[in-house]
Amino acid sequence: MCRSIKTLRPPFTDEVTEQDVRAAALQYVRKVSGFRTPAAHNAEAFERAVDAVARATEELLASLTVRGR
Repeated sequence: MCRSIKTLRPPFTDEVTEQDVRAAALQYVRKVSGFRTPAAHNAEAFERAVDAVARATEELLASLTVRGR
């Protein structure tokens, strides 16, 4: 998988920013699509995917319960 995506939940990361979530989403979409930068005709779909993954990531992080914290 994407080794450059860091873990975004405690105890690995205490302060997760919107930029952290967006960067992880971008790395994921790049890996899945095979595009580092999409062609102009794919840019809108690429950005929609990044937005969707970022939203799903934020929802997941908000829903997780970490024991012992």
